[in-house]
Amino acid sequence: MTALLTIIVLLLVAIAIWQMTKIFELSQVGTENSQIANDKDNKINGYLMFGFLIFIYLLTIYSFWEWGDVLLGTPASKHGPEYDSLMHISMALIFFVQIVTQALLYFFAYKYRGQKGKKALFYADNDKLEFIWTIIPVIVLAGLILYGLFTWTSLMDIDEEEGDPIIIELYAQQFNWKARYAGADNVLGKANVRLIDINKNNVLGIDETDPYGQDDVVSQTELHLPVGRKIIFKMRSQDVLHSAYMPHFRAQMNCVPGMITQFSFTPTITTEEMRMDPGIAEKVQHINKIRAKRRANGDDNADPWEFDYVLLCNKICGPSHYNMQMKIVVETQEEFDAWMKEQDTFKKTIAAAE
Repeated sequence: MTALLTIIVLLLVAIAIWQMTKIFELSQVGTENSQIANDKDNKINGYLMFGFLIFIYLLTIYSFWEWGDVLLGTPASKHGPEYDSLMHISMALIFFVQIVTQALLYFFAYKYRGQKGKKALFYADNDKLEFIWTIIPVIVLAGLILYGLFTWTSLMDIDEEEGDPIIIELYAQQFNWKARYAGADNVLGKANVRLIDINKNNVLGIDETDPYGQDDVVSQTELHLPVGRKIIFKMRSQDVLHSAYMPHFRAQMNCVPGMITQFSFTPTITTEEMRMDPGIAEKVQHINKIRAKRRANGDDNADPWEFDYVLLCNKICGPSHYNMQMKIVVETQEEFDAWMKEQDTFKKTIAAAE
């Protein structure tokens, strides 16, 4: 990042010096001050076009070289590979079109530059060309849209009758997350923001009279998920628009005040297994090197870091938006069952408060 900023500063300084030189030339008595470009000016501008083309390509290559590893890494959900395939195909098409069109744009700017004695050819329309540059984007975009729709349809699998899914509510509020598990009956009790009662530890507004809510389990610190089992998330927001974003699982859904949104996925890699992933291990090592330097300088937030899945908010929901995150633990079914047994049900929580 420092190298890029240095390049940008040097480029701006060079532009400033060039502008000052032009001002100095224009201020000299006897200097030709024609506002009409001649062949020399057009040739210089043509070469500058080529120079800028090389610059943007080199900048693109440098960006991939420097930050290409800042990606999501191995997908940790069943639908993740399909999601990544759609993204890779889309990005490949975008870069192909960008490379071809930019090369043609700057080449034509040089090849057809103004020259003395040459007159630009002008014609009002060309049906054949217009058909070509219209039908090609239509076909490509239609293919991408159809592929995206089929992918989205396969991702939005929220059938509660198939695959023995676990029902979990993600509750968003400025600036934290809470998770509510449906309990032994796998049915979430009714809830309403107007029923929130902090004095009785009813932080989610669960209806105390609803029998389905008595065995619900509320977690305010961690979200535990069993590997290999379908999870259906039902999402609510207490205040403003939030977005539940779990990047490693390729999952994101808005949390909208006044309504329930849904998303589902099946985790395929436990937290412990992901920590041994080569890409994750390399990233952890890199981050801990940076933290070691900060620690040596006496800076805060410099403790060694260990990888964990995380639930983030992907909407700018207020001044502490950056801090709205929750640790996700993916574990075996046995470990998940043991953790659930340690948690108090909503009925016990209410009874303890009374």
